Amino acid sequence: MAFSVERVADIVDDGQDAALDIALSKLDRIIRGYKSVITAFSGGVDSTFLAAKVAEILGPHYSLAVTANSPSLARSELEECAALALELNLHWVSMTTFELTNPLYVQNGHDRCFHCKSELMKTIAPMAKMRHAKVVLGINLDDLKEYRPGQDAAKQGGAKFPLVEAGFSKQMIRRASQSMGISVYDKPATPCLSSRIPNGTPVTFNTLTKIARAESDLRKLGIANLRVRHYEDLARIEIDAPYMQLAFDQRAQIVAAVKRAGYKYVTLDLEGFRSGSTASLPDK
Repeated sequence: MAFSVERVADIVDDGQDAALDIALSKLDRIIRGYKSVITAFSGGVDSTFLAAKVAEILGPHYSLAVTANSPSLARSELEECAALALELNLHWVSMTTFELTNPLYVQNGHDRCFHCKSELMKTIAPMAKMRHAKVVLGINLDDLKEYRPGQDAAKQGGAKFPLVEAGFSKQMIRRASQSMGISVYDKPATPCLSSRIPNGTPVTFNTLTKIARAESDLRKLGIANLRVRHYEDLARIEIDAPYMQLAFDQRAQIVAAVKRAGYKYVTLDLEGFRSGSTASLPDK
C-alpha cells in the first residue's frame, strides 16, 4: 500500500498526538498521587509547563511554585517568573538561596550544579515539610542524556521528576505548552549566569553582576538570544547568526555597553551562539 507524503505526515502527527495524550494522562495520575506539590520554577519551558499542570490539577491550595532568587539568576529572569506566575495564576514565591557561601560552589568545578541544586533543595525543604508537599523539578527525558550533576543533588534531596516518569521529551513539552497557551512554549534555554564562567574560575558576586549587566544592555540593542562568556578582563559574545550584521552595525554601542559592565576587551565569536561552549582560559 502506497502512501503520499501528506499521508505519511498525518500518520506521524497522529502518532505524536497519541504519545502526548498518553504522557498527559500519566502526568495527571502522578501529580494527583502527590496530593501537595512545590514546583522548582525557573521560568523555563519545562518548569513553567509543570507548574501550570500542577496548579491546574491540584488547585492553588495544594500547589506552590518557588523560584530561587540567587545572584546567578538574571533580574530579568526573576521578573519574568513573576510575570508568568501572574499570567498562569500560580501561587508563587521567590526564596533567597546562598550558594555563594559554599566554597565548593564558588570554586566552580564540573560539579558546580550539584551544589546549586543542593542549596535549592535545602532552602525549599522547610516549606515542603510544613505543606506536606513533594518537591518536583521540570526534568525531561532529553535531560537524562546529558551530564547534569544537579539532577543527582535534587534526587538525593528527595525531589521527584514527574515529566520523566510520564515520558515527556522536550518537544512534547513545547507542543503541550503551546496548546495550553503558555507564552514561553518556544523560549530558548536560559541557564544560570554562572554557566558563562569557565570551570576553575571562581564564581563571585561581582563577576555575575558584570555578566548580567553586559547581557541586559546588549538585549536593549535588539540582540535576543546571546551569551557573554567571561574570561577575566575579556568578554566573548555569542549571538545567533542572523544577528551578526546587526552586531557589526552596532559595534561601537556593543563595545561601549560591555566595557561599561566592567570588561576591558570585547570580542564577538564568529561561530555564533552555541550552548555549553564556555572553556577554560588559554595558557599564557
